[in-house]
Amino acid sequence: MAQVCEICGKGPQFGNNISHAHNVTKRRWNVNLRPVHAKVKGASKRIRVCTSCLRSGKVVKA
Repeated sequence: MAQVCEICGKGPQFGNNISHAHNVTKRRWNVNLRPVHAKVKGASKRIRVCTSCLRSGKVVKA
């Protein structure tokens, strides 16, 4: 299952781990997703939403 918010579409960001010896390896920062029962088009539905959408009030909980 994709690590994507169903409201804003925010996905993981990519970058590098850099050690003290400057060894570089790939890493990713995942989105902080929460399963929420929310009202979608009048019906209650379980969706995966990032916490920034929950805090900002973009989601109406059912």
